[in-house]
Amino acid sequence: MLTDEEAAALAAVDEAALGRTLLELISVPSVTGSAAESQLQHQLAGRLEWLGMDVDLWPLDLPALRADPGFPGTEAPRDEAWGLVGTTPDGGDGPTLILQGHVDVVPPGDLGAWDGDPFVPRVTGDLVHGRGACDMKAGLAAHLAALAAIRTSGVRLRGRVAAHFVVGEEDGGLGAFGTLRRGHRGDACVIAEPTAGTLITANAGALTFRIAVPGRAAHGSAREQGVSAVDAYLPLHRALAALETERNRDPDPLLAEYPIPYGLSVGTLRAGDWASSVPDLLVAEGRFGVRLGEDPADARAALERCVADACAADPWLRDHPATVSWPGGQFASGRLPEGHALADTVGTAHADATGGPRPRLRGATYGSDLRHYTGAGIPTLQYGPGDIAVAHGAREHVSLRETVRAARALVLTVLRTVGTK
Repeated sequence: MLTDEEAAALAAVDEAALGRTLLELISVPSVTGSAAESQLQHQLAGRLEWLGMDVDLWPLDLPALRADPGFPGTEAPRDEAWGLVGTTPDGGDGPTLILQGHVDVVPPGDLGAWDGDPFVPRVTGDLVHGRGACDMKAGLAAHLAALAAIRTSGVRLRGRVAAHFVVGEEDGGLGAFGTLRRGHRGDACVIAEPTAGTLITANAGALTFRIAVPGRAAHGSAREQGVSAVDAYLPLHRALAALETERNRDPDPLLAEYPIPYGLSVGTLRAGDWASSVPDLLVAEGRFGVRLGEDPADARAALERCVADACAADPWLRDHPATVSWPGGQFASGRLPEGHALADTVGTAHADATGGPRPRLRGATYGSDLRHYTGAGIPTLQYGPGDIAVAHGAREHVSLRETVRAARALVLTVLRTVGTK
């Protein structure tokens, strides 16, 4: 049964306004590290001010954050980045719930694969297409719609809601890291990443690695006088595949549904500088999955040990070993404490708002900002519209109906977490 306050707040969810907001957000090409990423933060600050929230919009101190021992790394170059937090001004002795979302999106890739401009949203029936539609402009729109509905309904909160809108999630979590370092905290956090009607209570981690494999240059007509770095890399590739198999033998139950919970993927290979020369260097870069609860330092040591053992068993690499380094994003794993009340609150809110069953709990194989918040002692889970299966591709889309349902569930989550007066 809904309380009068809950019913009033749900009735105030403006579906048409939510749809317009989603289209406006997708229209900003806020690619990670771009000027539009900062532009969107300023636009969202205006929205939060319009909602009557106390707004903290600040330039992130990039040199200081990069020098911090806990810095999560980045992939994209950037000259500036902005943090943004909006907090409801009313409230008393109740808890604070964080509604978190990232404003950045990945690049669109091959424009020819899209049906039109990826940053000009296209609506077909219930679906909205465009880069960032589900990852995660729909989640941001749902957060804003929930906040607007609570304000419009006139419901007075006993605690507070803090909207954390962050940059740089796609390449390591710079924005979440900087927001927490600024001192913004809460008692619980819901991140509106696309979860396809489930609750994600744990994320595996992901580390970017680089392996430099030496060879010996020679003219291609006398290749026997050289050693191809491409050939030297092959035993390492086989060793990495064996390492992936070993690390996925007994996954955590939250990740058991996935064929490869902790993926090890080599994403780029670069070798040689002339077609008729034997290449004297190959550089492989990839992504290494971190198991739930595993210290990233232990994961790094496992891959480094794998490469060292493979080098020791190879006649060339034994005396000319490959070297491993760790550039780019470094995502630890994270999870909501087992049995924490937040999962029950959000699950019940979803069921009450949609009239359907409670969503099941599961983990995700990708890294996210969840680990920043759980690492800071803030119980956190992911719940939001869309399916990660269509994110980062030219088929990216989200359902408007699903986005509205998520906003309604977030309304109930807020009221039941922070309380009403």
